[in-house]
Amino acid sequence: MKKLGIVLLLVVCSLIAACSKGTDAPPSDAAAVADAANTGSDGERERPRVAFVYLGVPGDGGWTYEHDQGRLAMEKELGIQSTTVENVPEGADAERIFEELAQDHDVIFGTSFGYMDAMYNVAQKHPDVKFMHASGYKTLDNLGTYLGKEYQSAYLVGMAAGKMTTNNHLGYVGAFPIPEVIYTINAFTLGAQSVNPDAKVSVVWSNTWFDPTTERQAATSLLDKGVDVLAAYQDSPASLQAAAERGIWGIGNDSDMGKYAPDHYISNPVWKWGPYYIQAVKSVMDGTWKAESYFGSMKDGITDIAPFGKNVPQDVQDLVMAKKQEILDGTFDVFAGPIADQAGTEKVAAGSAMSVDDILNMTWFVEGVDGTIPQ
Repeated sequence: MKKLGIVLLLVVCSLIAACSKGTDAPPSDAAAVADAANTGSDGERERPRVAFVYLGVPGDGGWTYEHDQGRLAMEKELGIQSTTVENVPEGADAERIFEELAQDHDVIFGTSFGYMDAMYNVAQKHPDVKFMHASGYKTLDNLGTYLGKEYQSAYLVGMAAGKMTTNNHLGYVGAFPIPEVIYTINAFTLGAQSVNPDAKVSVVWSNTWFDPTTERQAATSLLDKGVDVLAAYQDSPASLQAAAERGIWGIGNDSDMGKYAPDHYISNPVWKWGPYYIQAVKSVMDGTWKAESYFGSMKDGITDIAPFGKNVPQDVQDLVMAKKQEILDGTFDVFAGPIADQAGTEKVAAGSAMSVDDILNMTWFVEGVDGTIPQ
């Protein structure tokens, strides 16, 4: 990354660190320094001013950590010093932060579903600023969305779970009852059933993205029901750790969580945001950016599975990796029929597959899931 000098480097680090640690330093202060770092020797800005808004902190070891890794990859590749604002709750505070950043940034990434309305409102007032929202569905000429087909990864770890269960009772702690989580649970279930037709998946909701205490309580409720493999869709490893304490196999989320329960860890879906962030900011720089609803695949490098835990049998690993290759080759579609819902009603006929739009709007569970979707 190009710097103006040692002094400027120290100033940049100081301000970004202050913002990252949740101090009162306003986003515009860090933005001013980032703008200087993105300016040529003649004073003319050469690169866009980019900002990232995080619900948590990179230290969560999950969702925010992987977004921050993607941001760092973008900075390294494009020579851009970006602004980060951490611990921004969804709601009115988020709208205020996005409004402040829009005053002195060209590109703003919002990395939580709950930022959607805030970003939509601010984007309408700042048509010259480009906004990109992770996991949402509202768009404008200057507001795009981005996400990845994590359900491909969920299917694969579901296969491993289906092979490793001994009582065919799997558990899943869902975050919020939104399509992103619902279709991930469905893919996990379909993966498990593909190798073990008797596998069932019990679901409870934590209604959190990152709240270890609440997530542990939800996990415990499933462990008390006798599940012998437990998966979760949150940013913390709380469910995985709760499972390990009972001697139960666990599956994490977002980032490689094997270190939190090495003896009882299977694997988990992981995000790799670097390719998207590099591509998106490059398109701004070369003038080709346009608002889109990006939905990257495993083949695009946006999603993958973490390395298997040390106690996962080799035959299970080989089975999963063979299916992964089919996904990469484009010869296997997770949501190809026949697929039925919980009531046994056919939702996807044999010989057909769900469209991207249908997947992104999924509000029903597949057959074999024990749980409800609150309305």
